[in-house]
Amino acid sequence: MKKPAHDMRQHIIDVARSLMTQKGYTAVGLTELLAAAGVPKGSFYHYFRSKDEFGQALLEEYFEEYLTRVDVQLASEGSGAERLLIYLRYWAETQAFDHTDQKCLVVKLGAEVCDLSENMRGVLEKGTALIIERMSRCVEQGKADGSIRASVDSAILAEALYQMWLGASLLVKVNKTREPFDAALDMSRRLLA
Repeated sequence: MKKPAHDMRQHIIDVARSLMTQKGYTAVGLTELLAAAGVPKGSFYHYFRSKDEFGQALLEEYFEEYLTRVDVQLASEGSGAERLLIYLRYWAETQAFDHTDQKCLVVKLGAEVCDLSENMRGVLEKGTALIIERMSRCVEQGKADGSIRASVDSAILAEALYQMWLGASLLVKVNKTREPFDAALDMSRRLLA
């Protein structure tokens, strides 16, 4: 039985996400992707006009799914500071070595695709802004409930935390140790206090 069009498109994206999370965007050729997905070349071009358009769809799909996970973490019980720390601990847990299906595509593909495609860079810019916006709201809530005493503007603090955690994620990959996450969590606690 033939898969419906939406299912086949989603199947290609799902297979590609797994491959690109491991290897990167440019390292995965169209032939390898199609072989892994078990679809002919014509099927790819039925759903995507180009690899660039496909890359945009992959990143849009990633952010849609990831933002749902962020929302769940930031909606946990507790004060604003506690909920933000829950999210940051979740980040450390899922970006460690044994959760390849949940790896951050911003860390994996960001530097690579920003130089290749303005469209994909735009998706990354929009998606990361939405994450920072959610973190900023949580900081505001923490200031309102008294759990965050930092005097710096909420949006600036949220962006600094996000940037620090992106850097920690990269260093975890480089050093093959979780220590950068431990340091980022410690510094996050200090910044929030």
